[in-house]
Amino acid sequence: MPSKTRLSTVKAVLCMSLITISAFVSGFATAGAEEKFQRSEIQYIAALVDPNAVSGDNAQEWGLWEVDPGPRGVPISGLASLMDAGNIAPAGWKFDQSAWWLEEHGLIMEAPVFPLAPGKYVVTGGRETTSVLNVEAPDAEGKQAWSLANGANIHDVTHLRCRAAIYMARDSGQACLPDKTTASAFPMGPGISMPSVTGCDKREYQVLIVLGRMVEG
Repeated sequence: MPSKTRLSTVKAVLCMSLITISAFVSGFATAGAEEKFQRSEIQYIAALVDPNAVSGDNAQEWGLWEVDPGPRGVPISGLASLMDAGNIAPAGWKFDQSAWWLEEHGLIMEAPVFPLAPGKYVVTGGRETTSVLNVEAPDAEGKQAWSLANGANIHDVTHLRCRAAIYMARDSGQACLPDKTTASAFPMGPGISMPSVTGCDKREYQVLIVLGRMVEG
C-alpha cells in the first residue's frame, strides 16, 4: 500500500484514472436497469487469483480494505512495542499473531474485511485500464462468482506497486512472526514475490484500487 511519502504520487496516478473514468462508466448499463457511478474514498481489494483471469467463482476468498492500510501500518521494528500494547496498533486495529499481513514497505498491516461483499466495483491499477468488477452473491456452496467488464483481466486492474501477503505458521506450535523477515527485502518492486519468512507459509494477493461502485440510478 502507499506509504505516507508516496501518497501524493499515488493520488496523481489516480487522478489520471479519474479523468477517463466518466467516459467509461457513462456507457455502462445492465440490460434491465440504468446504472450510475458512485464515487467513494479510495479503497483496495485483496484478490486471491491468477493475474490473467477475467472471471471466476472464488470472490469469497477476497477481502476489502475500506481505508488505506499502508499509513496505518506498523514497521517490523515496532513489533515488540505492538505486542506490549496487547497487539493493538496505534491506528486501533488488532495484530493477529496467527495470521498477519505484510505490505511492500515491510509494514505490518491490518487484515482486510472478508468476504468481499456482492456488488459492482469500479477498479483500476492506476494505469490505462479501468473496469467494473461484478461480484455475485454466494451460491448454495458459498462460492461467489466474479467477472471483469470489457475484456479486462486482473493484471490490467492490479496496482503493481502494491504488494500484500498473509503469513501463517507452517506447523502447529511453530513460531511465525514478522521479526523473522529479512529487512533488506524492502521496499519491494513490482513483480517481485513477497519474502519468505522462517516458520511461515504465505499467501500472496493481487491488490486492486477501488474508485467507487456502480449502483442503480
